[in-house]
Amino acid sequence: MSCEVITFENIKRAADHVGSHIGVIPDTAIVLGSGLGHMADKIEDPVFIEYADIPGFPRSTVQGHRGRFVYGRLSGRYVLLMQGRVHFYEGYSMDQVVMPIRLIGILGIKNLILTNASGGISDQLNAGDIMVIEDHISSFVRSPLIYSDYAKFGVRFPDMTHVYDLEIIEKLKQSYDELGMIYKSGVYIQVTGPQYETPAEIRMYRSLGADAVGMSTVCEAITARHMGIRVAGLSSVCNKAAGLGGELSHEDIIKAGNAAAEKMQRIISSLLQKIT
Repeated sequence: MSCEVITFENIKRAADHVGSHIGVIPDTAIVLGSGLGHMADKIEDPVFIEYADIPGFPRSTVQGHRGRFVYGRLSGRYVLLMQGRVHFYEGYSMDQVVMPIRLIGILGIKNLILTNASGGISDQLNAGDIMVIEDHISSFVRSPLIYSDYAKFGVRFPDMTHVYDLEIIEKLKQSYDELGMIYKSGVYIQVTGPQYETPAEIRMYRSLGADAVGMSTVCEAITARHMGIRVAGLSSVCNKAAGLGGELSHEDIIKAGNAAAEKMQRIISSLLQKIT
């Protein structure tokens, strides 16, 4: 797997390719996590842009990640979906992992909704819950801002007090209330994977204040925040984390993600009506 350095010129070339296939630049992009790819089926008049056709773009190798952009209307609003992401554990450099987020920023997209599948650590979270990410712990993954071309995207030392946009979080609370859903929120911790965590690691993460754990999202959120993109995070809790339930399998997590997809769809559809 190539771990080449990704320059601004590389990303601009890829962004120009995506931009040439879409019409109106949407306000919002959405990254679909494990088990959530079927949300792309809801797009009206879809335009598909395969990752494999984008120059220099990394390709997703994980089951449940289709590996393409989908452009079109969702709930009457133009959006750009990432139907599958790439992960650090696939052997890519961190520059490659967050290249799609920088591409989204170059296109001029203002809002980013990140979704993922996670393991629930908090006693308040159960399989099937959709947790709004209000903060995160990034200490266990390499920073995406250790990057030679950082100045093309933002400052050297960006503030991370509010990575997840407070105004969007308030709108998410409104959406949960309107949909009759119990609002769940918390702190998400990203680890590298690909192995699932041990019970001892989960106890450590709990002691640090983490409510849910997964293998993506945080590095993308940092990258987007660095570029001034407003970020929302939604985590589909697919299982209790290691030591808190049964043994874990990717196939079971995909199934749980599929089961929660309709709930995630309703939340996102409601949120899209509230953000511009």
